Amino acid sequence: MDALDVARWQFGVTTVYHFLFVPLTIGLSVLVAILQTMWHRTGNERYLKLTKFYGKLFLINFAMGVVTGIVQEFQFGMNWSDYSRFVGDVFGAPLAIEALVAFFLESTFIGLWIFGWDRLPKRAHLASIWAAAIGTNLSAYFILAANSFMQNPVGYRINPDSGRAELTDFPAVLTNKVALITFPHTLAGSFLVAGSLIVAVGLWHVIRNRDSADTGAYRFATKFGSWVVLVASAAVVFTGDIQGKIMTDVQPMKMAAAEGLYTTESPASFSVLTIGSLDGSREVFALKIPYLLSFLGTGDPHGTVRGIDDLQAQYATQYGAGSYTPIIPVTYWSFRFMITFGLAAGAIALLVLWSQRKGRTPSSRWLLRAGLAMPVLPLLANSFGWIFTEMGRQPWIVFGEMLTRNGVSRSVSLAEVLTSFTAFTLLYATLAVIEVKLLLRYAKAGVPDVSEQPPTDDTDDAERPLAFAY
Repeated sequence: MDALDVARWQFGVTTVYHFLFVPLTIGLSVLVAILQTMWHRTGNERYLKLTKFYGKLFLINFAMGVVTGIVQEFQFGMNWSDYSRFVGDVFGAPLAIEALVAFFLESTFIGLWIFGWDRLPKRAHLASIWAAAIGTNLSAYFILAANSFMQNPVGYRINPDSGRAELTDFPAVLTNKVALITFPHTLAGSFLVAGSLIVAVGLWHVIRNRDSADTGAYRFATKFGSWVVLVASAAVVFTGDIQGKIMTDVQPMKMAAAEGLYTTESPASFSVLTIGSLDGSREVFALKIPYLLSFLGTGDPHGTVRGIDDLQAQYATQYGAGSYTPIIPVTYWSFRFMITFGLAAGAIALLVLWSQRKGRTPSSRWLLRAGLAMPVLPLLANSFGWIFTEMGRQPWIVFGEMLTRNGVSRSVSLAEVLTSFTAFTLLYATLAVIEVKLLLRYAKAGVPDVSEQPPTDDTDDAERPLAFAY
């Protein structure tokens, strides 16, 4: 084990942990805005209760996401300084816009939304949560545009004197075809997570608090969240199909590794289950669907999908001697876990909707257990999706331009990286406990009482204390 191995583990752990909060923040920001819009248009108190209820869960998650996300930027300078030096000119523009425009838009209007209840006009207050939601989604796009450069470098040139990538076409970076499909795919996954949380919390209250005066609100929440999950599931499948075809075009090795396909095939079959040797180099048993991999990769059931061996030979000739094959068992199984957990969440949402058909009230303990597992399933799907995306690109940190081993900081020792890795892991474990306890505490508390009206006396509004609405 050396500093490179630990630096990769550290970045992987902190990234996956941070992304546990990101999809929930992205999805809930929009769904809370939709709920408040429904209240604004109808005046129905039920929607106001749900807005404040799920808004509180959104704020808890948002705060934790900000804290964990800051560490990501520090690691570029700490453990990956050579990589930062190489891509800094390209990454500077999208990440600066993300921080100066998207994040400030998001954080500013979240503040107005939090403290603006009963102080801002209703329309202005509603506009603030929509502005925050737009900022959240813009933030995601600029970050994904930077990540997409690592998958498919565009809009740059290599300076022969400095050896750095220099930005030559910023619109090309923003319109990278990988970014254009990764963004809607990520959004769909985010709504899958957010909708699942709404279902899980609502279903728990429907089954456990059957005689509550707010049962109607919880029943609506479970239906609303279930439909969000179903629509998001369909969007994930649709965008994932397009993403697979683009991935086959720009990163054929990643598609071959996802399938464990060593020889070029036409047509190529998709393996539902494959048992191979421990190093992933030999197939022992496989259950396959004919033609499916060709269709997923090329759009043609008889299309040609290049194998690992052929691509390895090409890359060795093109880039020099060495292994250009990612860890096959990791890419193979992470790809399938991503699909399985995502589809499982959609299946449970369908079951929840069926249990409430014709006004019925769900009561099954098995349904409750399945519902409570819902938020975890798409979170796992998102996590395995990113593990597949990043591990499938290896050994490249910027595909075709920079190997991962060349991006690590040269002056950082193994002991220093181990120290920071241990510290971050323990800190994140602590934050995870705090996050889960806060979410469970406020989720169990239920929707708030919104019957209390703001003061109607003649007191000057400027003299009223700034009140936190939650």
